[in-house]
Amino acid sequence: MALPLVMGVVNVTPDSFSDGGQHADEASAIAHGRRLLAEGADILDVGGESTRPGATRPLVEEELGRVVPVISALAGDGAVVSVDTMRHEVAAAALAAGATIVNDVSGGLADPGILRVAADAGATYVAMHWRAHADHMADFATYDGPGGVVAAVRDELAQRVEAALAAGIAPERLVLDPGLGFAKRGRHNWELLADLGPLQALGHPLLVGASRKSFLGRLLADADGTPRAVDEREDATTALSVVLAQAGVWGVRVHHVRSTRDALRVLAALETAREGRADG
Repeated sequence: MALPLVMGVVNVTPDSFSDGGQHADEASAIAHGRRLLAEGADILDVGGESTRPGATRPLVEEELGRVVPVISALAGDGAVVSVDTMRHEVAAAALAAGATIVNDVSGGLADPGILRVAADAGATYVAMHWRAHADHMADFATYDGPGGVVAAVRDELAQRVEAALAAGIAPERLVLDPGLGFAKRGRHNWELLADLGPLQALGHPLLVGASRKSFLGRLLADADGTPRAVDEREDATTALSVVLAQAGVWGVRVHHVRSTRDALRVLAALETAREGRADG
């Protein structure tokens, strides 16, 4: 079994849902990225725009100022760095600073120019399923057609594949993401996780970002219905990373790298033992 890549999240934002701006300044973000790298991250995903529900967008200049120095430092350390952005200007500057992956939560819908930027740079491009910006994406969480959310996400991602390839992105450099939590209610996330096959059938690797998201908080709610706090969802995130590894995804995007890496090592050891027994 090929284990998924572990993408560690480096949020350089003051309003992230997951870490409350703990790494919003350049020095702390760089230090955090280096910690994630030491813990076993394969990729560091640096973002300067919060996409939590209800978030408003920063100015382009603000986003550039947040991510470019951090990417430059981490890439200079030899890390594989992705930039989490929906803007072509930010993607271009990040790639010039040393990033090699563009992780676009809008799949090119927010700014079609980002597709050409990624293509021209020969970068890996991650296209996520997306319907609207964070401040009103909940208005689009309806999947009433035949096949429900799985069919809708498959069909809408297929359209993003066509757009990416038409822009010149190499097929082998295109990764897809089901977009858990983006214009999706809790049940939609679970339905997608339970049936990734139709998305994998599109022929491109899958990156899944479930880490600390609200549907896990609701799953772990107290007896009175209070969702589990964001920073107390790590065990569920790690368990889901193992399930996703068994499902054959290309990568998992997580906030706490060490727990995910440890769990994947356990899974790898078990697979090795099984193979040894079969050989014997």
